[in-house]
Amino acid sequence: MSNRSGILIGVAILALVLLAQPAQAEQNPIQLSLFSPIQIVSEDNAISGVRLSLLYGRNTSVTGLDWGLVSHSTSGLSKGVQLGLVGLVDADLVGFQSTAVNITNGDFEGFQWGIVNYAGHASGFQLGFVNYARTMRGLQIGLVNIIKQNGQFPVFPIVNWSF
Repeated sequence: MSNRSGILIGVAILALVLLAQPAQAEQNPIQLSLFSPIQIVSEDNAISGVRLSLLYGRNTSVTGLDWGLVSHSTSGLSKGVQLGLVGLVDADLVGFQSTAVNITNGDFEGFQWGIVNYAGHASGFQLGFVNYARTMRGLQIGLVNIIKQNGQFPVFPIVNWSF
């Protein structure tokens, strides 16, 4: 795939994300952050569109694309794709979380892919070296897989599950 095709696909995905979101007065379509509080939109607001966190970005929630070195959502439901080095979600996340360290303290629904994956309650799939869920409805694949409650095994290498 050429660079031009990749850019066109990225722009098309971004347009779909932006068009699919309802207009809400308290949400902002774009966030650019060097580190919180040095960012365009206050950390007390939600982002519905794209957040780019050069070092550390913090907002209540993100719906859409969340891309950065360290991305932090503090409350509410975040939906979409989170990419980068560290993804921190204090509340709930629905979508795809792919950073080296994925931490979702609330409910996670979707696919976590990283070196370390952590979820309060996971529904879906965790793929990484270390996978942890307090409770889970889904599948873990990695070197160490931990499902604290109601998993097939509390700790198991290679694969663990709970359905």
